Amino acid sequence: MRVCLNGFEPAFIEEKEDLYAIVLTQNILSGRWKYFILWYLKSGTRRFGDIQHFLGGLSQGSLTKQLKELEKDGVVHRKVYPEVPPKVEYSLTEKGVRLLPILEQMEAFGREYGENGPQGEPGKSDGTDEPGEPEKS
Repeated sequence: MRVCLNGFEPAFIEEKEDLYAIVLTQNILSGRWKYFILWYLKSGTRRFGDIQHFLGGLSQGSLTKQLKELEKDGVVHRKVYPEVPPKVEYSLTEKGVRLLPILEQMEAFGREYGENGPQGEPGKSDGTDEPGEPEKS
């Protein structure tokens, strides 16, 4: 498989349609802050400063880069108001809204298999998924 800045090789798209779809989705969501940005925008339109504050003061450059990529991928809409100082708002597009069930599934998976492993089956203290040895009394 060849993935580059210009996209995918046509042969890969034709031969591995199912894998291509997964990789395409992964590429849209790749980025340290994109999941959090999308999750925050699900509750409505937000200004740049609100998003930055939500992310704990992420640098302007890092946030701008993530938002531009999300806009380029068609999942976030950027609206600029013609006023001084500039007012910019971000919201999810229909495509962005369609990604929310994926994030919800990720949340559900994380709740079930998070730090303590599957419900009722805590993982080993070394961080593996294997259940620990039963305690001897």
